[in-house]
Amino acid sequence: MPLNLSANLGNADNFYADLLAAHDGLSKAQSDALNARLILILANHIGDNDTLREALQAAATTGAIDAG
Repeated sequence: MPLNLSANLGNADNFYADLLAAHDGLSKAQSDALNARLILILANHIGDNDTLREALQAAATTGAIDAG
């Protein structure tokens, strides 16, 4: 299945607010560690190396998500 690069969150603003709240009060090192754990949790949930490789390539490209 190809990687979905179109906007796909029901309410992206809510997720962004939750993400910011999760980082609130953390040091740079703690924030980086939280991001790393989140990436690994989501990668495990996806569970497909080809999809993850495609996501890595997309993330290296500026403006990878199509806002519609």
